[in-house]
Amino acid sequence: MLAVAAFRRYLRRMISPSRMTRFAFASLLVLAAVPQVVAQTAPAQPAPRAANAPVDPQSAIASRDAWLYKGSDITPDPAWHFGTLKNGLRYAVRKNGVPPGQISMRVRIDAGSLYETDPERGFAHLIEHLSFRGSQYVPDGEAKRIWQRMGTTFGSDTNASTTPTQTVYKLDLPSATEAGIDESLKILSGMVSNPNITPTALGAERPAVLAEQREQPGPQVRVIDALNATFFAGQPLADRSPIGHVKELEAATAETVRAFHDRWYRPERTLVVIAGDFDPAKLETMVAKNFGGWKGIGPNPADPDFGKPDPKQTTTKAVVEPGIPTRIEMAIVRPWQYNDDTIVFNQKRLADFVALAVINRRLETRARSGGSYIAAAVRLDDPSRSANGTFVTILPVGSAWDPALKDVRAVIADAQASPPTKAEIERELAEQRVSFRTQVDTYRAEAGSKEADDMVQALDIRETTTSPAVIQGVFEDAEKKGFFTPDKILAATKRLFQGTATRALISTPTAEPGIETTLANALKVDVKGLAGKRARQANVTFASLPKLGAPATILSNTPIKEFEMQEYNLSNGVRVLVYPTTSEDSRVYVRVRFGAGYNALPSNKETPAWAADLALTAGGIGKLNQGDLDALTSGRRIGLDFGIDEDAFTYNALTSPTDLDDQLKLIAAALTAPAWDPAPVLRARAVAVSSYAGSNASPTGVLSRDLDRLLRDGDPRWGTPTLDAINATTPAAFRALWEPLLKTGPIEVMVFGDVKAEVAIAAVQKTLGALPPRTAATEQTPPPHFPAHNTSPVTRTHDGPANQAAAVIAWPTGGGVAGLSEARRLEVLAAIFSDRLFDRLRSQAGASYSPNVSSDWPTGFPTGGKMVAIGQVAPENIPLFFKLSREIAAELVSTPIDADELKRTIGPMQQSIQRQSTGNQFWMNQLDGATYDPTRINALMHLYSDISNMTAAQLQETAAKYLRPDRDWTLQVVPAGEAKK
Repeated sequence: MLAVAAFRRYLRRMISPSRMTRFAFASLLVLAAVPQVVAQTAPAQPAPRAANAPVDPQSAIASRDAWLYKGSDITPDPAWHFGTLKNGLRYAVRKNGVPPGQISMRVRIDAGSLYETDPERGFAHLIEHLSFRGSQYVPDGEAKRIWQRMGTTFGSDTNASTTPTQTVYKLDLPSATEAGIDESLKILSGMVSNPNITPTALGAERPAVLAEQREQPGPQVRVIDALNATFFAGQPLADRSPIGHVKELEAATAETVRAFHDRWYRPERTLVVIAGDFDPAKLETMVAKNFGGWKGIGPNPADPDFGKPDPKQTTTKAVVEPGIPTRIEMAIVRPWQYNDDTIVFNQKRLADFVALAVINRRLETRARSGGSYIAAAVRLDDPSRSANGTFVTILPVGSAWDPALKDVRAVIADAQASPPTKAEIERELAEQRVSFRTQVDTYRAEAGSKEADDMVQALDIRETTTSPAVIQGVFEDAEKKGFFTPDKILAATKRLFQGTATRALISTPTAEPGIETTLANALKVDVKGLAGKRARQANVTFASLPKLGAPATILSNTPIKEFEMQEYNLSNGVRVLVYPTTSEDSRVYVRVRFGAGYNALPSNKETPAWAADLALTAGGIGKLNQGDLDALTSGRRIGLDFGIDEDAFTYNALTSPTDLDDQLKLIAAALTAPAWDPAPVLRARAVAVSSYAGSNASPTGVLSRDLDRLLRDGDPRWGTPTLDAINATTPAAFRALWEPLLKTGPIEVMVFGDVKAEVAIAAVQKTLGALPPRTAATEQTPPPHFPAHNTSPVTRTHDGPANQAAAVIAWPTGGGVAGLSEARRLEVLAAIFSDRLFDRLRSQAGASYSPNVSSDWPTGFPTGGKMVAIGQVAPENIPLFFKLSREIAAELVSTPIDADELKRTIGPMQQSIQRQSTGNQFWMNQLDGATYDPTRINALMHLYSDISNMTAAQLQETAAKYLRPDRDWTLQVVPAGEAKK
């Protein structure tokens, strides 16, 4: 589907993702009942007791039964090797060569925040932190460094997460050797069996956990907490956020935390998953060797009772959050119960998802017409094994929530009153067919990390996982058996909107007296017959698109031998870069670059450029509207994603070899014949206006809104436009900006993936090659400027909690392709800077959870680069952030980086390049604009050597050149009340 993609992205920024079953379809709008907490914790003291030692692996294995499939008739994926150790620990291992040489390890503990008693709230997540801080085999401060020396990047390759139902430790080990795998499993076994839970370690890590809690986006967290309290009233999930409560975290002692660990961290509750480029039999042996000696302390307790939805609890709840636009959440909740993961169970669930997909499409069609809501959707979920529920999300236009609720309920009521048409069902089935077929076609290129995560997820939701071919077979069998007839879908719809209780929460920016009673009454209003006539989608084909001209001829064909690519120049001026490769089966990446991007936008005034992502492709093509385009691409792997780069505008798509011709035809038509439907522009404006107030609700919101513009000295091409500029965006103004920009050249086409070069260029010749020659832009605006050095920070305020603030310090660098070798040195400097700031500001001072330093070197501008350090801190720690940042910058200038630190920084970067280079997007991103600027090819050829051959002297010289105290620029975002003091 093309039309709702941009709005999905917007909604995902506002609504947290939920957990779905392995056979689930992607949701249109998603709301998480409870967020997970992801930790990037620092190591510390070794544990005082030894509870786990390596054992003889063969004597430790009890069975090799496929335990995941007990009670299921789903065909197991034969690539997985299962087993259970004598101590009760389960494992699943498999060989996977994507990316080559990598091993993905997951250690799952069957315990999360729902396993806590009231005085223990937050302990599951706290133990996750302490486990990374130090453990049986890891001395103080060495865990991060040990894995860095193996080539991992801290925070992405090594990480952990805590949810209500599980705690998962994650390691993606690149270029894994047998010794490295064995050592990593040994460390992981010590982390879970014997972490360093001592008064010293607890006292050192507690401030980081409290900082993490403080830095959470307050309005969103408060709404989610209120949502849980309402939807799951009377159940533990009502108040079991993994981050915990300040009171209980401050009261935690080493003894009470250790008691929680010893109760729930035990082999019978542990799963070890490994997927990677290694012999499964050897992986199994190493798991048994390193985890087989672990023995639980005391008896294995029964799982806690997660309760059932209580119909006697309050039906409605209202919260006031000035930083969040009005929204309504509804839930029809039912008791969660375990079901054997059988074929029939999944086929019934598939029918449920088709029923919801039909409703979602109707809701989206209504929203497009300029109705009472910006977006709305329904979904099915089993949140934290605490309930089975049908959930409804509604984002009204403005504050008029009552008509929006009525309209959405009317659409749902209509779906319950009469069956959908066969055409409606077939459209949704077509989407699912292409989804399942894509999974089958691309299975060989599926990363081991995803397969490991899928296995962990399967156990968490008490279901199975298997190969895409099996999943596709279950779906096709359901079609043959008639699971998707109109009557069956109607029955599923009725069932989905029945339950133990119906509950609703409304969030509004301002208080409305009596709103909870008003909401409860609105839920009882009879809406039957109010949905109006169901819209019917006309049949459209690609022949309905505007006609193109005669195909172009090839003027030149130049092989780029270093990368096995082909460069073509066509007679209409289009240049093409083709990279035929089977590294990703059945995937073809398409990027069409045209015009001058930010270089073509005015630098002296606000424009409607911001609305392009939401409104440009949604405006239709030729005589086809948004709905027509959805129908046109239904059941096809065809997309249309618009973007703005520094030096070009882009259309991007991921398609298949069989869909490539039509994909390119669609892009060509979008360039030449946009329809300029005003409705998407008005919808985009409503989205932006409704979310604008939220940008001031937290320091991160202010940074997201203002920082890009401030770092470019107020250039209006970047950052969020002002509210006045958003309100001034009309369909006419939008068209006046974009119509001439779409006509300017030049055009560069990149086709990378599973397609032969001759097939790819032939497809381009008759599509984008059939466009008339285009003229280059006659004027280009100036490049962005870095702001002048300031002695006192620029101050912005936020309306969030008084204990939240943010600080930024930045230095100007450079830009342009010619300076990419220097840019790479700055990337290494930024990584070292970030690591040191993390250690000092978080691990030592406990002042910030996630300080970060990054380097940005634009290739589309000759200037405009910058190195930026950002820290979320309490207001009183802003001076500390600036002090530590300037100290580190000065050290990088005055003192050469030692060999070990340089190796620990460069090694993960080398591994990252090697892993990324196995995918087509890496090459595409590196070679943007290469057909017009061949120096980009040369720069790519030196990427790995630039990183690998970097010296401490070069880095010190680069630091001296750029990290100058007389050129830095600073910003602080403080509470509104703090700024008045």
